[in-house]
Amino acid sequence: MKWLIIFTIMVSGNLAFAQKFGFPKLVSQSDKIHHLIPKNWKVLDSVRGDLNRDQQPDLVLILEYNQAIDEDRAYGNYEIELITETQKPRMLAIYFKSGNRYRLALQNNDFILRSEEGGKLGDPLKGLRVDKNNLALSFEGGNAWRWKLNYEFQYLQNQWNLVTANNVYYNNETGEMVDKQYDFVDRTIKTVVGSIFKRNISNETEEDILVFSQPRTLSDFKKPWTWEVTKDNYL
Repeated sequence: MKWLIIFTIMVSGNLAFAQKFGFPKLVSQSDKIHHLIPKNWKVLDSVRGDLNRDQQPDLVLILEYNQAIDEDRAYGNYEIELITETQKPRMLAIYFKSGNRYRLALQNNDFILRSEEGGKLGDPLKGLRVDKNNLALSFEGGNAWRWKLNYEFQYLQNQWNLVTANNVYYNNETGEMVDKQYDFVDRTIKTVVGSIFKRNISNETEEDILVFSQPRTLSDFKKPWTWEVTKDNYL
């Protein structure tokens, strides 16, 4: 009997250890904001603003799980370059306001960078806002060489299309900088090379036509740094 109890405990423990983490399915609608937050998750950041042009204050939430787990995250090509990291998962949730209720418009489990993905600068999540009906997200990280990523998504025809993006790569000590500004509506890319300390003085600017097959959306854009927009240029 004693051995049976020990065996049962061991099997139960192994099964619990083997269980793979799964993201919860967010509540589809509610008139109470706290009902939108799953158990064991917390709100890291939030913002309100009209995203679908109906003059209603929609709600955007960035949620974080309460404990670290092993998670496969993409770097470079999402199809082949997966790295397992131990960190707290995050979710992006967008709810449209309709009357006195909030209705789920988007759940994205991948795009928001985790707290350990910013290098020595710490948590890379730097900004969440609604700007002229667009959703804007900002990230920053690195060490001596640092990077800034800014994205704007627009809700159009039931999709969250990436309309503009900005990728800045610079040396914090020397000021050496490359700033790439993408406009996916006008299909242009502006590249600024020079010093982050002397912007608009001696920096060189070049503008080209931006050629890409199709715009990315929040549904198929897995994570920052995974889209090679042009040769060796990642967003």
